[in-house]
Order: sequence, then C-alpha cells, then structure tokens
Amino acid sequence: MTEGPADDTDEPGPDESAPGLRVETPDEPGPGARADTDAVPTPPATAPDPVPTRPVPRRWWPWAALATVLALLACGVPAALLTGLADRHTDRPGAGRAAAPDDPARLAARRVGERLAAQLDRQAAALLGGDRAGFLAIADRGARADLTRRFAALRALRVSVWRAEPEGLPTPVAGRPGQWRQLVTFRYCLVVPDCTPSPVLIPTRWREGSDAPLLLAVEESRSARTGARPWEVSELVVAVGTRTVVATTPALRGKLPGLLAEAEEAAKVADRYAVAGPPPDRYRVFYAGRAEWRRWYGGGRPKWTAGYAVGVGGGHHEVVLNADAPPAPGPGELLRHELTHAASLPDRGHPGRPTWWLVEGLAEYAGADGAPVSRYDGLDEVRRLVTGDWDGRLEALAPADAAPADRVGGSYGVGYLAVRHLVDRYGEQQMLAFFRSVVHDRRPVEEASERVLGERWSTLHDWCVGYVRSAAG
Repeated sequence: MTEGPADDTDEPGPDESAPGLRVETPDEPGPGARADTDAVPTPPATAPDPVPTRPVPRRWWPWAALATVLALLACGVPAALLTGLADRHTDRPGAGRAAAPDDPARLAARRVGERLAAQLDRQAAALLGGDRAGFLAIADRGARADLTRRFAALRALRVSVWRAEPEGLPTPVAGRPGQWRQLVTFRYCLVVPDCTPSPVLIPTRWREGSDAPLLLAVEESRSARTGARPWEVSELVVAVGTRTVVATTPALRGKLPGLLAEAEEAAKVADRYAVAGPPPDRYRVFYAGRAEWRRWYGGGRPKWTAGYAVGVGGGHHEVVLNADAPPAPGPGELLRHELTHAASLPDRGHPGRPTWWLVEGLAEYAGADGAPVSRYDGLDEVRRLVTGDWDGRLEALAPADAAPADRVGGSYGVGYLAVRHLVDRYGEQQMLAFFRSVVHDRRPVEEASERVLGERWSTLHDWCVGYVRSAAG
C-alpha cells in the first residue's frame, strides 16, 4: 500500500506515505490519503500522502473484519502553539505586512531567532557526535525526558545527517514574558551520510535565559501530512543491514532478526523496480505494535491494512508493517510489495486514483516474485469481483477505505493480473518504461501507451481486462 496525496506537504520540501498487504497508493489531490491537516499557514506543499495499504491476504480477512477501526490522530498543532505563526515568513522580502527596519519587536525577535538557531546548531552537532549531555544541554529540565528518548531513537537509527532550519522569526507567547514559539524544519539522513535529507516540520517552544534560550518543548509533527515519525514518539530498537534499516519497539525486539533477514531479501527484488534512478540508499522499515500502528504517521489506515509506504521526502519512503496483521502467504511477500513502492514511486506520489491499478499492480507483481499466476493467493477474490458489480474499467478499480475485504483483495488481484499481462506481452523493461511515463512523467495513460508500447490504450485496456477474466476462470 502506498500513501500520500501527490503534491501536498507541510514544509518547504518533500514530505509524505503508503500502506501494505494489498496496497493503496497516494491520490492526487488526495481523497485516498488519510492525512491530518490543519489551518496553520505552512510553506508551499510539494510532497505526496502515504501510499495506500495492501490488504490482509484472503484467508485472514474474517480476522480483519474484527479489527478495531483505526481513528485518525487528532490533527493539527495545538492552537495555542500556533498563535501568531501566520506571520512566520514576514521577515522574508515581500512577505506579510511592511515593517520598519528598526521596529523594536522585530529586532527583538531577530535577536532571539539568532540565539535559537545557534542553540539548535549546537544540539545538531551533539546528536551527530553521540554527545547526549550536549544534546540535552540546550533544554529546560522539563523537556529532557522527551529529548533523551528522541536522542536514543535517532542514534539507534544511525542518524548521519541532522540539520535544524528555523522557519521565519520566533513569535512571543502571549501572557508569558520571555517565552517564544518557533517552527523548525529538521532534515535527516539515516546510515548514509551523503543522502538527500528527509524534512520534517516541528513546532518548538523556548524561554529566554541569561546566557542562551532554553528549549521548553518539542511538539510532534502533527501539522505535517505524514504525522509523527516513529523516532519522535517511541522508544526504538534497530537492526541495520546492507540494504535496509528495520526498527520496532522494545516489546517486539525478538522479531528484529527475522524481519531484517526478510527485508534484506525483499530489497534485492525491490531494487529491480527503481524506474527513475538508483534504488533507495537504505530501505527504512518500522514494525508497529497496536499502539504504534494507531499513532505513527497519523494512524487512521483502513482496517484491512497490513502495511504501507510513506513518502517522507528526499527520495525516501518509510515502510510500516502492522504487527497485528497475520503473515503474508509467502515469506517476504508483504515486504517485497512495500519496498517496491519505496523503490518505484516518486517523492510526490502517483498521479491519482485512476492509476491505482498500475501502482498496486506493480507492487503485487514484485510481491509474487515470478511465481505462476495459478499460485496467486487472491484469484478467488478476483473471480468474485469480475463476475460481480465491477464495471470492467481499470481506472475505477481503487477500493474505498470502507470496502469489504473481498472487494479489496479482488482489486489488488486485478491490478496484479493487468500488470502481469503487460509483462507477458511487452517484457518487464517495457512495462517499467510505461510505468515511468505514467507515474513519474505524468503522461496520460493514452499517450504513454502509444508512445512506449506502440498500442492504443483502448485496445490494450481491453486486452488486459480480457486476460484478467481468463485468468480468474
């Protein structure tokens, strides 16, 4: 499953997500992405919502029907924190109302902002140097427990780049002299020191001190469409491989060795589907217990979701697996599916629901990893769908969040069979070129079909649907 509306982020750079056993993909502008939004003014949006989730395999759907419906996290940064942030860019040329250069309030904010930036730079250096005492030194005592957990999680994830960039000038807290609010974009890399950093926008609160401002609080990035990252809110244990980073909570520590081994094998498959450049430097995988599933990246996935991939900017997607979901039919199938989203999708997600079948079909094709069509687990669901109320149009295939489990499984299966037919007819490389033209280059499917495959889409569509019906028996 993939997530994240195609061109929406909450900070000045890419930032977004996708779920997994049958997977959903990000829509444009975003009805399929369940992302939190708020009224807080933010920098221009450029990143996608999470890629929709792949459903639980057919034989476990009765279990899925009993699952608790996940509620969206309360969205938005607390109103009190955001008061006055509407003008955070007014220090930039042409932004906001005009202010005299010697305006005392602006000069005071600028002085505070410079001191805050210096503190954040010191903290970044301490984090990268493994200096916990230095990381905590800029903070008030009341903030140190939260910061200690964040420090440990980021160090376990082998943070290799960490930059803090204040957004505009800080704003004073009404009724609390000496306190200030500041939005900060943090940019991070994991393991690899020369990656393109992923950005996350986080509100902070400070108090002026005699020597330097003290950090009072770091809020969760709930104003961003992707929601809180795992390292913001959870204690993590981590295993690092050649191609993957796998993390979970201490309660699920025993799952790490097996997860890492499966992720490393899945990465070998997913690497083949990097259609517009090299594969990700590391695939980032988070294994969520029940509480974490409801909280990480905003929660709120459909009850049939077993996993998803979230675009977080910098060319990275972070994959989340649901520990409460039953295992996939074959070893690594779910991971192959989700990691293929991470390898194949652009930062801004896919063009919209009409292309869902192609995005999810490719991930299902990778998940099957060359197995015969007769061994595909969802053929019964495909049969029920194609003999039921489906209108036979691939562009109308994407299931609703509340769709019954067999409708979801059938939809993923139809996408898989349609992509499988393209591979059988044109070969894998031509199919991937078609995928790139539609999903990355944003060409209409009609144009991409003629340009890449040399066939009218109306004809090819009918061939694909005919193959689906034939394979379903």
